[in-house]
Amino acid sequence: MRRSRMVLFLVGLLVVAGVLFAGRFAIPLIGTGARVAALDNAAQRIFTSAAPAAAQQAVAVAQSAAAPTVAPAVTINVQPGADDESQILEAVYQKVNPSVVQVVNLARNSRLRNSVAVPQGEGSGFVWDKQGHIVTNDHVVSGADQLQVVFPDGTTLDAQLVGTDPNSDIAVIKVDPQLATLVPVAVGDMTQVHVGEMAIAIGNPFGLEGTMTRGIVSALGRTIPSQTSFSIPEAIQTDAAINPGNSGGPLLNEWGQVIGVNDQIQSSTGSNSGVGFAIPISIVQRVVPALIQNGTYEHAYLGLSGGTYSKAWSQALGLPADLKGIYVLGISANGPAARAGLRAGNTDSSVVLGTTRTGATYLQSGGDLITAIDGQPVSRMDDLLIYLEEKTSPGQTVQLTVLRDGQQQTLSVKLEARSATTGA
Repeated sequence: MRRSRMVLFLVGLLVVAGVLFAGRFAIPLIGTGARVAALDNAAQRIFTSAAPAAAQQAVAVAQSAAAPTVAPAVTINVQPGADDESQILEAVYQKVNPSVVQVVNLARNSRLRNSVAVPQGEGSGFVWDKQGHIVTNDHVVSGADQLQVVFPDGTTLDAQLVGTDPNSDIAVIKVDPQLATLVPVAVGDMTQVHVGEMAIAIGNPFGLEGTMTRGIVSALGRTIPSQTSFSIPEAIQTDAAINPGNSGGPLLNEWGQVIGVNDQIQSSTGSNSGVGFAIPISIVQRVVPALIQNGTYEHAYLGLSGGTYSKAWSQALGLPADLKGIYVLGISANGPAARAGLRAGNTDSSVVLGTTRTGATYLQSGGDLITAIDGQPVSRMDDLLIYLEEKTSPGQTVQLTVLRDGQQQTLSVKLEARSATTGA
């Protein structure tokens, strides 16, 4: 992030309580026993042309999504008895560090002579392709009058903003490809990321360029806040140290492939506390090509807010306790859901959802319970948010299965492009 929100059960407005943007700073394998021999061998082949099937599949996915090609091979020979983890980390660093850059956000100060642009923040980024495109966070470049990119060899170049998507906190900037040595990153496969695997971050915490930290993938499927009222689903949680200045840099697997973009931390101090979050590569692969081509990315918009159905709500809503789904709490006027005829609760029940200065907020009875989208069951709000983000586009029609007055119905909803309106 660059230096310088009562949890709502809303689809697309899932703000994680306590997740700090580090004061809006640019925050930014464990092989034991039987795994040691395998990892020794892995260190020799991972960074050569003999990539495993998973890596080859990741490359195919990357290329089909107009993503970067695999970075140059780096060969590390592991000596008998050598520490396998250290060797793998060394290989990852040698392979990826040339791709990681420092992004400097400058603003003009009218009170200074000639209105000179001065640094107002910094973060990290990484080379996406040979055309000079660099991926970073939206919050790293937000408000900039001028952008500069500093490469590991010290080369400093002005950069132009190509496109930005505050909804996913991703931005793409571009430098003149003739003026720098560009080493694109290799892209990983999000379906191959698992809890407990190695996670490696390379970036510029506190301006300390080329810093590597390592940990594990602590959790998957987290929902974190974006730069708008919407949320980012499927975020990766890691205990790899992420600090101010790491934002926009890559989160890597042990193959040296990017699995996420370091984005924010949860901390009471604004510095690393072992709980960091990265935007998943599955979202990056959808957003970045659109930003390069169009300058913007359109997210599908449903136009409702809802909450995961709870057994505690069953009596108040007159529904069976064993149901799973998303209870519709609100419908955006004139939105897709409203036009399709979805219903939100409209009568106060006895269940208190929260309190404000003006009094209690009660669960409203009489609403629809969404149980599936396009035939795929949804049991929590995140399920719906993830499906909309990863499987749909504006203009597409989806089928919502709802339970209304004890009867199951299917409603067709034509999705729109997301605007500044809240909801899914």
